[in-house]
Amino acid sequence: QHIRLPGYIVPLEVSEEGRTTEFLLVPYFGACIHVPPPPSNQIVHVKSEVGVKLDELYQPYWIEGAMQVKPSSSELADAGYQMDAEKIYLYELPE
Repeated sequence: QHIRLPGYIVPLEVSEEGRTTEFLLVPYFGACIHVPPPPSNQIVHVKSEVGVKLDELYQPYWIEGAMQVKPSSSELADAGYQMDAEKIYLYELPE
C-alpha cells in the first residue's frame, strides 16, 4: 500500500556520496541510538535508490512509498514493516 509517514531516520547504509540509502524510520529522535528501540510495530525498514543526505539526525522527515508488513532485523532494532521510498523530504511545521 502506498502511504506517507513522518518520522526520524536512523541510518543503516550510507553510499560513497554520503547519502543514506537504507535506514530505520522511528517515531522519536534518538531511538535505537541513545535509548532502547521502540517496539517493532513502530519501526519501518526503508530502502531508497536515491537516498537522502542527512544534515542533522534530529530533523524529522516525510517518507512516501509502498509499505508492507514484513519483519526485518538489523544490529540496531527489529522492524515490523518494510518500505521502498519514492519520496523523502523534510517535515516542516506550518508557520
